[in-house]
Amino acid sequence: MEHQENPSIEAKQGFFQSTTAKMIMVGFLTLVLLIPLFFVQDLIQERSMRQKEVTEEVSTLWGKEINFYGPMLRIPYKTYKETTIIDAKTKTTSIQKNISLEYAYFFPEKLNNNSEIKKDTSLKRGIYDNIVFTANMKFDGNFGKPNFDKLNIKEEDVVWEKATIVVKTTNLKSIKSDLKINLNNSSLSFEAKPDEDNYYGTLETSNFDYKTMQKSDKIDFKFNMQYNGSKSIEFIPIGKTTSVSINSDWESPSFFGSFAANNTTKKIDKKGFHADWKVLDINRSFSQQYAGKIPNLNEYSFGAKLIKTVDEYQQNERASKYGFLVIGLTFLIFFLIQSISKINIHIFQYSMIGLALIMFYTLLISITEHSSFSLAYAIAGISVVSLITLYSVSILKNKKFPMFIGISLSVLYTFIFVIIQLEDYALLVGSIGLFLILAAVMYFSRKIDWGK
Repeated sequence: MEHQENPSIEAKQGFFQSTTAKMIMVGFLTLVLLIPLFFVQDLIQERSMRQKEVTEEVSTLWGKEINFYGPMLRIPYKTYKETTIIDAKTKTTSIQKNISLEYAYFFPEKLNNNSEIKKDTSLKRGIYDNIVFTANMKFDGNFGKPNFDKLNIKEEDVVWEKATIVVKTTNLKSIKSDLKINLNNSSLSFEAKPDEDNYYGTLETSNFDYKTMQKSDKIDFKFNMQYNGSKSIEFIPIGKTTSVSINSDWESPSFFGSFAANNTTKKIDKKGFHADWKVLDINRSFSQQYAGKIPNLNEYSFGAKLIKTVDEYQQNERASKYGFLVIGLTFLIFFLIQSISKINIHIFQYSMIGLALIMFYTLLISITEHSSFSLAYAIAGISVVSLITLYSVSILKNKKFPMFIGISLSVLYTFIFVIIQLEDYALLVGSIGLFLILAAVMYFSRKIDWGK
């Protein structure tokens, strides 16, 4: 009796050995490998959040952002409130006049500031660097004669002998100098005062007699302040003419706010930066004097942020977003080699190659935290490309195809590194690169018989 093959078994074996079945399995494996890739992306975000937490903790201890406006001349004035009182027995009516004090604020005619900002590298928490600095700020200028007529206040109601100088600033606890202000030939000390403002702290001098202090209708002032700060420094231009000059050894500033730095004097290089601002009263829409309360003037602030131009965690996150592309193209290269050379590659071997590609990103983030992103990328890339190339030698049983795979992966990782470094041209270069990759795949796959 002749032995007959079972046609259903042959058909089943034929399907699983077909190109279509292999494409389905490789495609499914690619989707499965997205799961560990997502875990790697979560790890990068977690490490990035940890860095922000440590940075915020250090900034709280050292000193936060500096926002400064002042000095302001504060002079009290009398206000009157009349109350009608009726005597219950005599039914006579009398008017009682109550006197209370309100305050008028006057901004300087001229306000000059020169600030020296020096980065501090001594404060480091674990593996994280922090953007902290010391600021030495020098102020000078003058106050003109207060114009109470614009505030509809009679001069006989002004309490000239209780004038004070007021400064509002953030970060009172990080001030590292004795605070004294020279008014003409007199010296007054600042003291911290309670304030309803939750953002600014208030410094105020003791009382002085304005009319005794003034000479030729103006008061000259001069004072210095030293801060520990972090991330940024900004000013509000309350002077009728405000001039600000900042010198720093920080090489990567970002200028921000309502007023741009002077382009003719602005200078940025590896040694630091220099920037100047000059703001006139006609450049901003607030008055030089206020009665009762000063409005919120934060929208008129300007200054400089000290930033890191290269955020290693952001670069790692961008690199991980190309993980699907790397896995897909690598599997496609192996699949094309398998289809052209008729060498059988097991799905387990595809899995090992995929996991090696995922390991690239864990190596990248772990090495970056202890070195630069470029060095970490080179070490992780060389390690993974070498591992897959050597593994391919045992799979493909020759050296020609593994060499091709090693070169292709090296080109692919180099291409992704270039895209990550680019900012303005990243989309253009990426689109051209993907077009060339598609053209190469179409070229090498043109002779494969997809009907088998």
